[in-house]
Amino acid sequence: MTRSNSSALAHPHLTLTFNRRQFVSLTGLGLYGGLLRWSPALRAAAVAEPWNPDKPFPVVGRKLRVQPVLMYSLPTRREQTSWKSWGGIQTEAAVAEEIARIAQELNDLAQQAEFPLEFLPVARVTTPEAAQELAKSPYDVTLLYPSTGSGTLLRACLAARPDTLVFVRHRSGPVYYWYEALSVRYLATDATPPITTHAETDTTLAHVEDVVVDDQAALLWRLRALFAVQNLRGTRIVALGGPWGKYAPDAPQKAQERFQLEIQDVSYEDFAPRLKRARADRDLAAAAERWVDRYLALPGTRLETERPFVTNAFVLYRVFKDLMAEHRAQAFTIKSCMGTIIPMAETTACLTLGLLNDEGLIAFCESDFVIIPAGLLLRFLAAKPVFLHNSTFPHQATVTCAHCTCPRRLDGRTYEPARIVTHYESEYGAAPKVEMPIGQQVTFINPEYSTTRWLGFRGTIRANPFYDICRSQQDVEIEGNWRQLLGEVRDSHWMMCYGDCLREAGYAARKLGLQWVSLSSTSA
Repeated sequence: MTRSNSSALAHPHLTLTFNRRQFVSLTGLGLYGGLLRWSPALRAAAVAEPWNPDKPFPVVGRKLRVQPVLMYSLPTRREQTSWKSWGGIQTEAAVAEEIARIAQELNDLAQQAEFPLEFLPVARVTTPEAAQELAKSPYDVTLLYPSTGSGTLLRACLAARPDTLVFVRHRSGPVYYWYEALSVRYLATDATPPITTHAETDTTLAHVEDVVVDDQAALLWRLRALFAVQNLRGTRIVALGGPWGKYAPDAPQKAQERFQLEIQDVSYEDFAPRLKRARADRDLAAAAERWVDRYLALPGTRLETERPFVTNAFVLYRVFKDLMAEHRAQAFTIKSCMGTIIPMAETTACLTLGLLNDEGLIAFCESDFVIIPAGLLLRFLAAKPVFLHNSTFPHQATVTCAHCTCPRRLDGRTYEPARIVTHYESEYGAAPKVEMPIGQQVTFINPEYSTTRWLGFRGTIRANPFYDICRSQQDVEIEGNWRQLLGEVRDSHWMMCYGDCLREAGYAARKLGLQWVSLSSTSA
């Protein structure tokens, strides 16, 4: 684990607005810029940029840079012998037309993408040496269009990046030779290792699932999955109170090794005086009261706890955001959120974490690094907040999902109805009991402790009960082989998001070197 010191340069406070085509990078200084320690300037910024539930939900993450490559080899006519391979690209004129076609298709695809995506100019590659030279350029994913060319050339192109997609044409344009010739000689399968030594070169193989024939939509969802993979890797996360793993003490170390997570360990000893200063700040206290008024005015919001708990949750929200800016972190988590933080803040962290998620940041309770990598992946895949919750014993195709911290803006647009009640175990503080729409489809990820095995499935919200358990709770109907879930009962945390991300999650899991098990069927 890494630990950052609290001294750093100050940066101007930024006010950011977003729409569907404006994306915010969570790398560098973090989402909101901010100042790197609590100061008069930061207090002024907290008042100048109030909590604003009307701010459009941002799509966050470092943009995915894709290098399209047209691979080809032009033939020379020879009399009375075979002189060309299959394929409709046999002349320079055909090459030029194909490059224009690719560029137009990718431009259209970029307009459809709901995540930050950049296509570089199409590169022409006709030799292995050219492929090797191109690999030195700064980009994330190779998008290979192998129209013609030798197996040696193909392997050189596939070796350019570990993350490579292959697009071949059947009906969408001039037919490609490699529409016929692609095979497991060149592509990995689930039964073969990812690295294979060939006579010509050592090649990191693309997988058969990395190949797309004609289908632009199939290409887009794979790019979405690769965007999530690229942004999960190297995520910097503040762990207030330190990291741990539920039933898996090695989970933080495994998360660092597998996903290159940068865990910023912040102690409560360092945090306590920061929070004390913030709570003594009259300007911030006044701002927090105004934010509470606005929060409670949201449609479907009912206050069923004491108002000072909500006010203190907004003060805590401001200080958590400051910590993220100080450590230049994309995400936040808190340990001992059912104990240590309560007397310090005179509230619980439940509502605070929901507020952070609702405005586009990434925040989790419990500091459980068994589930946090899955939550990060799902957040980047769905472009919506995710819900970390406890699991229950499956029965009659039903599970109950419950936790005291839950986002309300789960579709990335509107705030779901919520009763603001106490945290269940302490009967103290402020926690949202969020009501999810009956019939809403959701996606789950359930890691097997700190192993490489992840389980995924879809479900449908059937009820929002109010059992004597954590406050935000849903009875969910499992889609697929629910009895298989009986063998996966681990008393573990799961991650949930609105919509169907199962196909993308499984694809991303393979890219991350994980064993993926799906209970629900998926289609390409």
